[in-house]
Amino acid sequence: MLTTQGWLVAIASMALVAAGRLFGIFELYLLGAGGAALVIAAAVSVGRTRLRLDIARELHPPRLHVGGPSRVELRVANRSARRTPLLTLRDPVGDGRSASVVVAPLGAGETVRATYRLPTDRRGILRVGPLAVEVADPFGLASASTRGAPVAELTVWPAIEEIPSLPHTTGDDPHGGADHPNTLTAAGEDFYALRAYVLGDDLRHVHWKSTARRDELMVRQDEMPWQGRATVLLDTRADAHTPETFERAVSAAASIVVACSRRRFLLRLVTTGGDDSGMGAGAGHVEGILERLATVALDRSGHLAGAASALRRAGAGGGAITVLLGGRGEDLETVSRLRRSFAHCTALSFRDTPGGPGAGGLFLVDDDHPFPAVWSMALGRRRSLAAYR
Repeated sequence: MLTTQGWLVAIASMALVAAGRLFGIFELYLLGAGGAALVIAAAVSVGRTRLRLDIARELHPPRLHVGGPSRVELRVANRSARRTPLLTLRDPVGDGRSASVVVAPLGAGETVRATYRLPTDRRGILRVGPLAVEVADPFGLASASTRGAPVAELTVWPAIEEIPSLPHTTGDDPHGGADHPNTLTAAGEDFYALRAYVLGDDLRHVHWKSTARRDELMVRQDEMPWQGRATVLLDTRADAHTPETFERAVSAAASIVVACSRRRFLLRLVTTGGDDSGMGAGAGHVEGILERLATVALDRSGHLAGAASALRRAGAGGGAITVLLGGRGEDLETVSRLRRSFAHCTALSFRDTPGGPGAGGLFLVDDDHPFPAVWSMALGRRRSLAAYR
């Protein structure tokens, strides 16, 4: 209960009392006794303090991207009939940091609000709290602390940059992998659905077999509700990245996910460490991927070849994939096999590979080649090749 200053005063007081008795100096004895009495009075005063507070803490917003503004709003209400002493609210923030807010004495039923900003310069989960309410005597000799609010968590997603979305492909799948034709045949025998004939429908779309079977005109609905399908393969191998290049790759993955989500793509995040979000769409799925990217870390057990092999078995025949590599020469063959399995494959390296930039069709991202520019160049080259073919 005694503070460091209180213990120093107590020790000094005992030393003065001892010296006064030893040397027979009454003034020293009196000074020491006064100091001891002050320490005891401070401890009793703090110990008898009873607080009845309602404390609420809110994070605005609870999730955001790196660099975004976030603040904590505290609301403190005095539910006691007595006036509170001076209060100090201490909120631990992350590792080794804390925020302190001093609240002036509150009258009965009085409420006060206070805010402070949170650091959002790094992705991850930022733990805030538990909030401690401290009461001290006017001399700072004694203090008491009680818990005022539980731990809250701020999720800091990776930084994102404005980039164009991946293109739609012929293998887009509205059901995330359901078996059905990817394209219509030249004979027009494949279609999405049958429906009853409506006046004005093109008679060339009449499905005569179904019409004969149901004894009413049925027409083919050839329009399939295609939805883009995109997979992001993130390299998390510790020996392929430096901390700086890994943060760039994670930010790139988040940027691709957000860009594709705006076009309502089905999205999937896979890492070489074995993490797989599964294919899905919607705001909840996108936020789930961003939360995975907020906490993803380098690992020493991942394998690019294994992750690529699983993707080829599950996703061959359509969709788009983006491979974000740390940069190793032996990975070029793996990327080449992925290109044969997906309708669209873009591979970016965040470290120079043997052979220099562009080796094996990899696009290099570094200090001289920022990700947005490299991404736009990669998509433009793919479109040019598609047009040529």
